[in-house]
Amino acid sequence: MLTIEGLTAGYGPVTVLHDLTLTARAGQITCLMGRNGAGTTTTLKAVMGLVRAQPGRIALDGDTVSTLPAHRVPGQGVGYVPQGRRLFGELTVAQNLRVGQMAAMPDRAVDLDRDVLALFPRLRERMGQRADTLSGGEQQMLAMARALCLGPRLLLLDEPTEGLQPSMIDAIRAAIAALRDRGAAILMVEQRIDAVLDLADHAWVIEPGRHVEDFDATALTQAPERLRAHLGV
Repeated sequence: MLTIEGLTAGYGPVTVLHDLTLTARAGQITCLMGRNGAGTTTTLKAVMGLVRAQPGRIALDGDTVSTLPAHRVPGQGVGYVPQGRRLFGELTVAQNLRVGQMAAMPDRAVDLDRDVLALFPRLRERMGQRADTLSGGEQQMLAMARALCLGPRLLLLDEPTEGLQPSMIDAIRAAIAALRDRGAAILMVEQRIDAVLDLADHAWVIEPGRHVEDFDATALTQAPERLRAHLGV
């Protein structure tokens, strides 16, 4: 579903990614790992067009998206849940979801109740509540639900369990697994390796800004020395 080839990108004069190569398959959860500053978040931003590839190619199901302006990338079926959630705090839950629906392409119409709220039933009870009054876990659910309103075939998740209590982490994990089972490609950045590694199908490690290794996630759980070598955990 997602192919990144020879991606070099950064911020102004600072280059963060160097000739990066990566793939993520439909119906799989791909975990992108690296120490702080390695370029994991920058990779997601590059896919969304928020950081421009210079040079390099990013393709979705074979079609190049790295030349598109950022506001057109969601319409290609890419949902993005950034670190820190970035909700509209003064808007209600329902209004935040409406923002997501407005960006969807007509041919990717989503049934809000069946396709989104079924994964996050707690949000049904809070549709009229302001986003900034939700708990941290509920805000993360809303951020994911808003992205799902696009009907994405590729979902980018940046630190989806950050700052959440264990019960909320379990709920987020269950939603991610359900999305994988629906056939979506999921590319996830997560520092809490213990929370996601058993969920992932494949893992890619970058340090710093370069692809150094990729492997089946199950094999990684059985090789803790690789985690220590690459991530210090």
